[in-house]
Amino acid sequence: MHRSGLTELEILLAVAHRRSFRAAARELGMSATAISNAIAGLEARLNVRLFNRTTRSVALTDAGQRYVERVAPALAEIQRASEEIATQAEMPSGTLRINAPRESSVLLFDIFDAFLKRYPQMRLDITTESRLIDIVAEGYDAGIRLAESLPQDMIAVPLTPDVRMLIVGTPDYFAHHGTPQSPEDLQHHQSIGMRMSHGGLYHWELERHQQKVTVNVPPRIILSEMRAIHCAARAGIGLAFISDWFIQEDLASGRLVSAMEAWCPSFGGLRLYYPGRRHVPPGLKAFIALLREMRERPGTTRTI
Repeated sequence: MHRSGLTELEILLAVAHRRSFRAAARELGMSATAISNAIAGLEARLNVRLFNRTTRSVALTDAGQRYVERVAPALAEIQRASEEIATQAEMPSGTLRINAPRESSVLLFDIFDAFLKRYPQMRLDITTESRLIDIVAEGYDAGIRLAESLPQDMIAVPLTPDVRMLIVGTPDYFAHHGTPQSPEDLQHHQSIGMRMSHGGLYHWELERHQQKVTVNVPPRIILSEMRAIHCAARAGIGLAFISDWFIQEDLASGRLVSAMEAWCPSFGGLRLYYPGRRHVPPGLKAFIALLREMRERPGTTRTI
């Protein structure tokens, strides 16, 4: 039980219940002398005798009985309030604001769902956008970005395993256009281009044996969202350079086929990040603890 802080009243009720200074002292973890002095002090302030004392017994006076009947319910309510506020301090509540890449939220719904079920008094406010922002200036508790995009002064917690961008197309596309074997071959193919948030087109970044190559594959169609690029690739419009997060099932089923995998290295996946010099709110602490817990569970390696 959480002590209310009203020690004299708690002592009064303990003595009234136990009818013994010594028994009350054992219950409260105090000395019998401290119990006796507290009751004497309370009686002096109230200017009334609360207990009749003999060498063998302690009993409430009429005034003491009336006082206890008034005080006991009030003290019980105070104790309940103390316990509730202590429980709320242990159980986070409020809103956790996170800024995340537009395409990442679909990968993290399992995490969000687990968090909300464990902490029913928490609410998540997730903003998804492609631009890099100052999470502190814009009022977010944390952000989610690829490891290579994180500000240097942030603390990062892994959210996903490493990511790999793959060159993929449909079997029908490769049957009609052939399968590229080198970066040079890509110039003879048609691609699904990606418009970046700053307005420019994304150039495919390839690497093999520490040889890095940037390729501008002629686009047949230009899109601005990874999910739309995924759909276009499945429709056979052209080659896509897309995260393996989105296409694992398509690769397993054969609906999409990858090419030039030797030129497609892995790099750091998504990270939750937050400023290390600020107070970490309880909700964010709980979210981080859940991430670490889920990462240690079998079968969660894809998303944690």
